[in-house]
Amino acid sequence: MRAAVYYNNNDIRIEEKPKPKCKSDEILVKVIASGICGSDVMEWYRIKKAPLVLGHEITGEIVETGKNVVHLQPENRVFVSHHVPCNTCNYCLKGNHTVCDTLRSTNYYPGGFSEYIRVPSINIDRGTFILPDEVSYEEGVFIEPLACVVRSQIKAGFKAGSTVLILGSGISGMLHLMLAKAMGANKIITTDINEYRLNKAKEFGADAAINATESIPDIVRDLNNKHLADMVIICTGAPNAFNQALNSVERGGTIIYFAPAEPDIDLPFPAYDFWNKGITIMPSYANSPYDATVALNLIQSHRVPVSKLITHQLGLNQTDLGFKLVANANESLKVIIKPQE
Repeated sequence: MRAAVYYNNNDIRIEEKPKPKCKSDEILVKVIASGICGSDVMEWYRIKKAPLVLGHEITGEIVETGKNVVHLQPENRVFVSHHVPCNTCNYCLKGNHTVCDTLRSTNYYPGGFSEYIRVPSINIDRGTFILPDEVSYEEGVFIEPLACVVRSQIKAGFKAGSTVLILGSGISGMLHLMLAKAMGANKIITTDINEYRLNKAKEFGADAAINATESIPDIVRDLNNKHLADMVIICTGAPNAFNQALNSVERGGTIIYFAPAEPDIDLPFPAYDFWNKGITIMPSYANSPYDATVALNLIQSHRVPVSKLITHQLGLNQTDLGFKLVANANESLKVIIKPQE
C-alpha cells in the first residue's frame, strides 16, 4: 500500500509499505479522509520521531474484522480515535483522561496518511465510532479536533452570555469560534495577523476580527462596554499571545492555553495579578471518548457546521503540498488528504 512518510515539513515521501494484517481482536480500515492537524506541521515536535507516517484525524470504511470483533462489520463507515485512555487509572477515575499514560501511548498503525490502518482492540473498544448517514467522511475528520475544543471549553466552565476572545484564527481558533457561538456566547472577538483568516472569522460569526499587532485589550474594552473578555483562548504558539491574554482577561475570567509554545520558551507569570484579579489559567490537551461523542453529535446536528472550514482536498500524492499549505498558513484552513485518490 502507499503511505505518505514524514521526514520534515518540506520532505514528505510517498512510499510503499506492507498492508497491515488484521489480528483476531483488531480491524482493518480503508482510510477515506485524513485531516492535516496544525500539530502535524509543528516541526520541533514531530521531527524527533521522523521518519514516520502521521495523520490522526481519520475516517474510513472497515474492510476486515478479526474473529473476536462482533459489534463492527465490513463496510461500516467509521471515525477512529488515535489516542484512547485506559478508563481505570488514577487519572481517568478523576476525570483527567488526557494525562493517562495509556492515552499517550495508544495509536493505530501506521498513521492516517496511508491507504489502510490497523486498529488495536483498545482503540476499537473506546475510540471507534460509526458515522451516521448525516455525517460525510470529510465532516468526520473534524471529530477529533472538535472534541479537543469541546473538552477545553467544558473544563473551563464556559457560560452562555460570555464575551470570548480567541487569539489565533487558524483551524482550532475557528472551531472554538463555532463552538462558542453554538453554546451561546454573547460576543466573540478573534485575532490573527492573516487577513484571509480574519475575513473568514467574520464570515463564520465573529463579532470582530482584529489584527493581532493592534492593542487588543483596548479594542476589547471598546467593543465590550469597557470590560475585558470573560474567557480568552490562546490558539497560537506565539509567545506574545500569552501576554495579550493576561492583559485582555476580565477579573474572575479564564484563560485557556490551547496551543503550545516550544519547550524551551518560558512564559511570564504575574503572580500578583493572578492572585489579585482571580484569574484562572488552564491548559487543555487532547480529548476523551466522551468529548468525541459530544463532537460527533454537534457535527451530526450541524450545530457546528464544520464543512465550511474545508479549503482543500488532495490525493495522497499531494500530501507534501498539503503540509506546505498548513505550515505556511496563508489561504487555507482545513486541508484533507484522500489516501484512495
